[in-house]
This record gives sequence, structure tokens and C-alpha cells, in this order.
Amino acid sequence: MPTPHNTAEIEQIANTVFMCGDPLRAEYIAKNYLTDAKKVTEVRNMYGFTGKYDGKDVTVMGHGMGMPSIGIYTYELFNFYNVDSIIRIGSAGGLADDVNLRDLVIAMGACTDSNFAWQYELPGTYAPIADFSLLQRAVASAEKLGVPVRVGNILSTDVFYSPMSANEKWRAMGVLAVEMEAAALYMNAAKAGKKALCMCTISDHLFKPEKLSVEERQTGFDNMIRTALGMLS
Repeated sequence: MPTPHNTAEIEQIANTVFMCGDPLRAEYIAKNYLTDAKKVTEVRNMYGFTGKYDGKDVTVMGHGMGMPSIGIYTYELFNFYNVDSIIRIGSAGGLADDVNLRDLVIAMGACTDSNFAWQYELPGTYAPIADFSLLQRAVASAEKLGVPVRVGNILSTDVFYSPMSANEKWRAMGVLAVEMEAAALYMNAAKAGKKALCMCTISDHLFKPEKLSVEERQTGFDNMIRTALGMLS
């Protein structure tokens, strides 16, 4: 049954969903990587497409920016559409000195400055982590394709324009990169008893001058896309 934010019927959403912040990147993936792709939802221009990759059903969909946004879309997919696995394929800003532009980073864990976990009324601090089986498959896919990958801790923040002093403190704790969604994705998956993974391409670096253009972020993440879809093989 459609939700307020997704007009697809249940049977139109695959068991595995790949999600990205930019709905135009979802459209790019559907047009360039999937066969028989059909747009199944476009509420608020948050496009979702279902098609086939290597003979397997797959859905690719946008999730917007920030934890409240991905929190809504993934909650509905996990709880109303019977989705088992969600893999975020997004962008991130580099923090660690040895992380560079276009590097692929897979989030084993997601630190956060968000209060997203407040809703669970836990008697302590929750540590959002990836599903290990998805993590293994992602690393194996990257190795098969010859795509270099870094696995470790990232930061999911609520603040895009954060002070550099804060970024320096996270970097000092070995955090590889910063983005805005993984922690909420991991928490929603844990609460629903489902699987989640976040992998990101470094689109800029907070301590280095280089960065990708808007167009490059929309259509230039093919190594990450091939690695993610390769998890289905």
C-alpha cells in the first residue's frame, strides 16, 4: 500500500534497494545500469526506479539530504514495503589525511552528533553499525573489480557548515569521512531487524582544496555504483 512519501505498490519495490541523496543520480543509475527500468514513485520528485541487474530485481531511489529525510524513506521501505536490505551509495567529505578525492569509503560504523536515537528511549548511547554480511559482499565486489576501498568509521552529522574545530576532533579519532545519513539508516535497519550498508565516494576533502563539481557528483560515481551492484552477483 502506498505511503505519504512513496506511491509505488508493494510488488513494485525490490527486496534490495540502493539509495542515493540525489534523485537524479538514481535516474542515472536506472538509465545506465538497469534493464527494463520503470519509474515507480516520484513523490516530491524523489524518484524511485525498479528494474533488473544481472537478472535480479533491484530498486534504486533517492533519499534526500540529512537524517530526517533518509529516516522517513528508509522507515517506510523497511516497515511498509518488506525491503530486506538498503545500501546507501552517496558522497562524503574526506577527513583523514590518507583519504583522497574519488576514494571509495565503506562505513563499518557511523558516529553521529544527531539526536536521532532519542526516539528509542535507550538507557545509553547507541553505536550504529553496518550489517556485516553486506559489508563483506561490498568489499569482495570492490576487490573483484579492482576498486580500492577504505573500510572504517565515518561521521553522520546534522550540520553541513560545521566549524573546522569539530572536524579536527573527529579526524583525531580516526574518522575517515563525514556525511549526513548513514547513522539514521543503520538505526532504522536495526530497529526493523533488517540489513543496511553505506558506501560513499569522496567528493571533497575538508582539509584539502580539491572537490568534484555538481555534475561530477551526479554522474561520476561509476566505481561505487559498479561495486554496489556487483554485490548482487
